[in-house]
Amino acid sequence: MTTPPIAREVWFLTGSQGLYGDKALAQVAEQSREIAAQLSRVPGPPVRIVWQPVLTDAAAITAAVRAADADPACVGLIAWMHTFSPAKMWIAGLDLLRKPLLHLHTQANAELPWATLDMDFMNLNQAAHGDREFGYVQSRLRLARKTVAGHVTDPVVAARIHAWMRAALGRDALRNLKLARFGDNMRDVAVTEGDKVEAQLRFGVSVNTYGVNDLVEAVDSAGDTAVGDLVQEYADAYRLAPELAAGGARHEALRYAARIELGLRAFLADGGFGAFTTNFEDLGGLRQLPGLAVQRLMADGYGFGGEGDWKTSALLHTLKEMGRDSPGGSSFMEDYTYHLVPGSELILGAHMLEVCPSIADGRPSCEIHPLGIGAREDPVRLVFDARPGPAVVVGLADMGDRFRLVANEIEVVPPAEPLPNLPVARAVWRPAPDLRTSTEAWLTAGGPHHTVLSSAVGAEELGDLADMLGTELLLIDQDTTVRQFTKEIRWNQAYYRLAGGL
Repeated sequence: MTTPPIAREVWFLTGSQGLYGDKALAQVAEQSREIAAQLSRVPGPPVRIVWQPVLTDAAAITAAVRAADADPACVGLIAWMHTFSPAKMWIAGLDLLRKPLLHLHTQANAELPWATLDMDFMNLNQAAHGDREFGYVQSRLRLARKTVAGHVTDPVVAARIHAWMRAALGRDALRNLKLARFGDNMRDVAVTEGDKVEAQLRFGVSVNTYGVNDLVEAVDSAGDTAVGDLVQEYADAYRLAPELAAGGARHEALRYAARIELGLRAFLADGGFGAFTTNFEDLGGLRQLPGLAVQRLMADGYGFGGEGDWKTSALLHTLKEMGRDSPGGSSFMEDYTYHLVPGSELILGAHMLEVCPSIADGRPSCEIHPLGIGAREDPVRLVFDARPGPAVVVGLADMGDRFRLVANEIEVVPPAEPLPNLPVARAVWRPAPDLRTSTEAWLTAGGPHHTVLSSAVGAEELGDLADMLGTELLLIDQDTTVRQFTKEIRWNQAYYRLAGGL
């Protein structure tokens, strides 16, 4: 029996002190409740915001931080110094903090009451004063945090806070992730390798390998009734190729694809896994390379990496959790080939079979075609074009002394022409700032060939996640130049060497 997931939440902490008396503290509590409520009312908060009682001394602050760190539902803290909260009171608590922190620099009122403004108002509403004290002590403690300034009714402020919340969800998912590898990495490939011990230390993800035939046993044990029900689900959800339909010449191949999905789901659910990998060079007793099953599991939030690529699998699961309930989707992806006509350069991305239908433009087609590698029966897969719109591609590489995230802002576009002879799901995109700069920067950074394409999260969420993980992020965007990007890489090498030794 699967344990229901814990509803995640962010705690809202307010700092003050007893200097101004009980009446003022009652006003602080009332106004801080309203600020937290306003944040909750803005459309789109990905987690519940939980207001906590106003904090006025070191013991209460430390107790609140300890409670937040111990509560598995809490994924982060928002802190606001409503009045002047002497920051030495915060030192012990902040020094213990292990969860993400957002410093909200706001005030209860958006406008000043110019005609009635007096010293009582000034003393009560002095976040401009108190937050500077709080900012200093965070910097003094070298505390990683995000700072957001402005009134909470400003949509830009709310959007930046929501981005941080999504990053906090991703960090929490990664810290609790178990990943199953069926087989090892593709032979002689470098970038999909990596230090799993360091990954568990840095990120929390536990990566372990299982024999492919352990999966085969689960696949072979799938019951005929369950297989039939799942095949009917396929017929209802997708445009089914005639040869795969009941009575068609390849219908048995569809039933075997359903067995793979049922067995894979059962294996992952029983082991508490949120991500997995496969490898076409190690298929054991599987009759098909898993295609349809992988695509559908990704659509349900599982991370996946081909050829044993556990880093991309973990990254995909993380972005899936960050983008949950957001428009758009996230998928395993690979830059495959280019359209290099000057002025209209494009990248065509795909991966054998495994592209997630969460990024599909319209209803996918369920088809069967030869694969040419893997030495198995023809595999079933979903075929579609990716939905046009803004997105990012991001990859995770092990640089030896640290992990590096490399990301590129892109615009997914329709294919320039139909692709009747390409029987795989695919995405076509225009990278920022242009293909030449994008690819030169990516190659200079050592970015991997496997990536996650996401239209559900963006650069701000990725930046917040990298800060929470203490991990390097190199972003290729509209302002990137290769010269400046190369300098950033060199500066980062010095910074992370120094930071790692402190």
